[in-house]
Amino acid sequence: MTPATARVGGGRGAGQGSSRVVARGFDGAWEQLADLPLPAAAAVAVLDNLQAVRAVWSAARDGGELLVASRTRLTSDLRDELRAAGLAVVDLGPDDDPSGGLGDRVDERLGDRVGERVSVAEATAPRPPSSGRVWLLTSGSTGRPKRVAHTLDSLTTVTGSQPPRTWLCPYAHGAYAWWQVVTLSLRHPGQDVLFIEPDELDSWPARALEVGVTAVSGTPTFWRQALYRDPDAVAALPLAQITLGGEPVDQAILTRLSELFPSARVSWIYASSEAGASIAVHDGRAGFPQEWLGRTGAGHATLSVVDGELLIESARRGQGVDAVLHTGDRVEVVGGRVLITGRIASDEINVGGAKASAAAVRDVLLAHPSVVWAAVRGRRAPIVGRIVTADVVLSDETTVAELTAWCSERLPEYAVPRRLRVLDQIPIKESLKSDV
Repeated sequence: MTPATARVGGGRGAGQGSSRVVARGFDGAWEQLADLPLPAAAAVAVLDNLQAVRAVWSAARDGGELLVASRTRLTSDLRDELRAAGLAVVDLGPDDDPSGGLGDRVDERLGDRVGERVSVAEATAPRPPSSGRVWLLTSGSTGRPKRVAHTLDSLTTVTGSQPPRTWLCPYAHGAYAWWQVVTLSLRHPGQDVLFIEPDELDSWPARALEVGVTAVSGTPTFWRQALYRDPDAVAALPLAQITLGGEPVDQAILTRLSELFPSARVSWIYASSEAGASIAVHDGRAGFPQEWLGRTGAGHATLSVVDGELLIESARRGQGVDAVLHTGDRVEVVGGRVLITGRIASDEINVGGAKASAAAVRDVLLAHPSVVWAAVRGRRAPIVGRIVTADVVLSDETTVAELTAWCSERLPEYAVPRRLRVLDQIPIKESLKSDV
C-alpha cells in the first residue's frame, strides 16, 4: 500500500491527537494508535470502533481520502460502486475471516491486534486521490445510501477553546454524528472520548462512570432507552453536557433530562450528512427561536420555511450539495418556536380525507406520564383509506383504553390511534434511531 503524503488541513496543530481515546481493546492518546497502512483513497469496512479510529488517525496523519463504515453497511453492490468511484475497499477482520471473499489480496501489517488482517479490493477505476476528503454515507432512510463528501475541517464544527470533557460516543462508525465527536476529540486537546459498541448499549452507564464520562451525545431514542432500562445508573453520571439529535426532539425528553441533570447544559443539534451541523439550541426547549429564520452572518446557517418544509443554506454542507438544501423535514411555528415534527413524506396520514400528523399524535402520547417511547404511522384500512396506529413502551400498567381516552381528549377524532400496541422494549437500530 502507498500512503498519501499530504496532511489534512495543512497538518496537525499543537496538541492535536493528544486527547484520550477509550475503545474496546485500547486506552491511550490518538497519537498512540498503531499504524494502519491504507491506500491513498480507501473505503474502510470496520468491525469495531478501534478499527474505525485507527483508520481516521492514519488518514488524518497522511492526508488520505477516506470513507469509514461498518462492514454490515457495505453491501456487495455498494462495494462495487465505491471501487468504480476510485476507492479501494479495505476490510479489517479477524484471522479466521481475512477477507470474507471480498479482497484481492491480504496485508498482515496490523501488529497490535493478534490475529487481525487487512484485505484490499483495489479500485476498478483508479484515479488520483483527493487529499483530505472524507466520504460519509447517508442513513438511507429514504432509499439507497448516498455518498456525501466532506473534509476534516468541514466536519469540525466546534471552534475555540473548550472545557475539558470526556465524551461518550454511541453512534455507528462513520455516521455524521460519530464524526462530530471524533473531530472534536481529534482537533481539541482535553476532549477525551469513550466509544461503545452496539452490544454495550444496555450497559454503557456503568462503563461511562468507570471512565469518567462528563458529556454524552445521543438520539432521543438512545436517551429514552437508557432512562427506561436503568435510570439510576444514568442519574449517577456527573454530566455537564447532554446533547440530542438525529431525530425530532420533543419537549418531554428535554424536560426529563434537564430535571435529572439540573447543572448540565442540555442541547439539541440539527445536523445531517448533506447540510452539516446547522442548528444548535442550548435553552432546553424544543425547536428553535422563530427569529432565527432568515438570519444571516458568519457562523450561522440561513434557515427558512417554504410550504412547511425546512430549507437550509449552510457553509458546512457537503461538497456538491445544493446551496439551498430542501431537507424534507416538516416544521411548524408554535408560540415563537420553530418545531421540526418529522419527515414530510411520512408525517401526514390521510384518514378519509382528513389529514392527521403522526408527529402530533406522537407528541400527545409522549406527554402521557407512563409513555416512555412512541411511534406513530398510518395503516391501510377499508372505507377511510388509512387509519392511525401506534406502538408504545410503558413504564407501568397503564392500559390501552386509558391511553386511547388520553388521546381522545387531546386530538381530533380522526387522529386518535385505532390500534395501540404495547411493546416490551424500545426498538433501536444501529443508527440509534427507532427501528420502526
